[in-house]
Amino acid sequence: MKADRLEPVSANHQTDSAVGPIRACVLQALETYFRQLNGHECDGLYKLVLTEVEAPLLESVMRYSGGNQSKAAQLLGINRGTLRKKLQQYGLDA
Repeated sequence: MKADRLEPVSANHQTDSAVGPIRACVLQALETYFRQLNGHECDGLYKLVLTEVEAPLLESVMRYSGGNQSKAAQLLGINRGTLRKKLQQYGLDA
């Protein structure tokens, strides 16, 4: 399965059709965000979205890996040093 098509998996490892893929959730959140702007200007959306997605991604992967940074880095496809830097950046290194 391609990473951009990941779908949430329930406890019994079957795709939960009630919850859409991550991409659909992000699209929905962005559409809501733009509606809430109500014509106001927006700057720095790229950084905002990356920050909003990256922190919970790291938190979730660390929980899934039982706190094992090597396993988490492998799962994410990044090296352990990069993971450690990002965990520190978001205050998740405790």
